[in-house]
Amino acid sequence: MPSTKASPTACLEDNYPLKLMKIPCSIGVFAHNEEANILHLLEALSTQRLDVVEISEIIVVSSASTDRTDDRVRNFAITHNAVTLFTQAKREGKSSAINLFMKQAREQILVVISGDVIPAGDTIERLVSAFEDEGLGATGGRPVPVNKDDTFIGYCVNLLWRMHHRMAMISPKLGEMIAFRKVMDGIPRESAVDEASIEAIIRQQGLKLRYIPEAVIHNKGPESLKDFIKQRRRIQNGHLWLIRKQHYQVVSQDQSILTKILKAELRERPGDIWRLIPAILLELYCRMLGSWDYFVRGKNPFAWEIATSTKKIR
Repeated sequence: MPSTKASPTACLEDNYPLKLMKIPCSIGVFAHNEEANILHLLEALSTQRLDVVEISEIIVVSSASTDRTDDRVRNFAITHNAVTLFTQAKREGKSSAINLFMKQAREQILVVISGDVIPAGDTIERLVSAFEDEGLGATGGRPVPVNKDDTFIGYCVNLLWRMHHRMAMISPKLGEMIAFRKVMDGIPRESAVDEASIEAIIRQQGLKLRYIPEAVIHNKGPESLKDFIKQRRRIQNGHLWLIRKQHYQVVSQDQSILTKILKAELRERPGDIWRLIPAILLELYCRMLGSWDYFVRGKNPFAWEIATSTKKIR
């Protein structure tokens, strides 16, 4: 395997003082009808606080957007030379869009992010600077939902990402926004769980994963029961596909770890037990539906139906 070394090094040029070589990265943004959030995201990426990291380019892949997403990206790109727009006439799934990005990206460290989230101001620096470790293959940050938890669905969304954090602290689980070495030409285009597919390939290459909880990504979970079920059902289906096709099981499928973190959640928030139990039952119901879709209906939702209530963060 060719070297993908991307560590900052000091160099001496023409008797000038030592200069620090930065770690360059290419960022891929994936959008379908993201007019409500796309400018906020591009602004957040363009104003990242960077030290040893350099953002060489931001490539937006817009898949068959029918709203003003493409126009807003084009207008933003007029004053931001690093931004480039690629469009797909047909929705072929996020994995297909990632493959297009990987084909166009010029750097060896890649960052992928959905068009409906917002990274904190130092998230890129934290995710990419970790690649000073040459044995590292991928990094992921901590998704933090903007949903309030004063409704049952809002509680379920916040619980889900707290559980994600607890799991990732035990065994790295990457999601929402990840950085990785370009050690593959692409990922399976029929994968509905693109981050997990990248995880699988990175591990198969003998490289490490690292969860960086200080690298915060703000996201928005579903606001309606219908959208919550739709999203969780699709993810369960995708994880079952991943086990069968890529022979990789994400940590959230490990029952012993799930039991451990549920106990930790209950110890920390004993007063929430009246909401925790129905939330667990809802998750089990979603997993049952996803399993039914995969094993009985033979369905693979790699170009999934959008959960519209997740699309506007601000």
